[in-house]
Amino acid sequence: MKFATQLVHFDASPDDPNHPMVTPIYQTATFEQEHADSFGRFDYSRSGNPTRKVLEDQLAVLEGGTRAFTYSSGMAAIAAVTHLLQNGDEILADWDLYGGTSRLFAQVLNRSGIQTNLADAQDLEAFAAAITPKTKLLYVETPTNPLLRILDLKALADLAHAHNLLLAVDSSAMSPYLQQPLALGADIVIHSGTKFLSGHSDVTAGAIIVKDQDLAKQLYFLQNAEGTALSPFDSFLFLRGLKTLKLRQDAQQQNAAAITKFLEQHPKVEAVLYPGDPTHPGYALHQQQARGGGALISLQLASAAAAKQFADGLQLFKIAVSFGSVTSTIAIPAAMSHASIAPEHRKTRTVPDNLLRLSIGIEDASDLIADLERQLARL
Repeated sequence: MKFATQLVHFDASPDDPNHPMVTPIYQTATFEQEHADSFGRFDYSRSGNPTRKVLEDQLAVLEGGTRAFTYSSGMAAIAAVTHLLQNGDEILADWDLYGGTSRLFAQVLNRSGIQTNLADAQDLEAFAAAITPKTKLLYVETPTNPLLRILDLKALADLAHAHNLLLAVDSSAMSPYLQQPLALGADIVIHSGTKFLSGHSDVTAGAIIVKDQDLAKQLYFLQNAEGTALSPFDSFLFLRGLKTLKLRQDAQQQNAAAITKFLEQHPKVEAVLYPGDPTHPGYALHQQQARGGGALISLQLASAAAAKQFADGLQLFKIAVSFGSVTSTIAIPAAMSHASIAPEHRKTRTVPDNLLRLSIGIEDASDLIADLERQLARL
């Protein structure tokens, strides 16, 4: 089946004799067992829930994996991956990371004796040189957030496996519709399900998808032991939003392409970055490993004051820290989503204070452009 068909044709309720077309919400903490000395398929919703199981099975299919696990947030999913490591292990990560990831890596993992080193994953030689005997995990995003840099996933997977390491990829900016890191050699794919996967700003969720069965067993153990799994109701909402992923992202990408062309031609815009535009420095590589440019655009104005004035005055672009919703949003990452970058990580990376990140929604493109044009004229 093609991707659009896979999104809506799956077993919505395995073993249910009533064959509902929509997955029911199994809003229960516990399940009655037939015998006192053995467990049935489900026993406790922390360990497994039918609604969540349908969602996880669907995500595994869409991402080309064998198992998927959903969590109460994207950060909970990232934390679960780090719990595969032990005291004394090291993570080597690209320097352009989401602010919450930076905070976790630098200010939480160090309490468990796990160190994170940062390097430029676009420079494969430099990145390889940063691997130490203690390195166990390579961690990257592509496109990165918020600078939208493009990293070579196949080359990074080859590098990881040559050193017997795992490669984890945060693919939240793309979704499996546009990019499938597992097919390029990655071991672990992470999503903030809050964003494009759910797509309606009504669910906070995270997901991990893997191919390797041993990794899957370890991740299930952690999910059950730590109690971080997604709730039944949020799993239901996640599943409902997921069905329209292709429709939403097609519309968002069409709008993003039109808005990029407008911004590139405006004299008050200093720079524009959109992975789907040929002017993007990583465009050729992105075309090789993805099926679209996504719906995130970064732009720079003359100053931080201009960026604030611009964001504050827009009507249709809502100021919000997240992205990927049907509603267009705008953020100043340096002051919002990336304000939590750890001080030690700021030594190796800088998010310009005049940088704005647009997340393009499904509104009419002409209305969005008119909103941007009005506010640019006021600067």
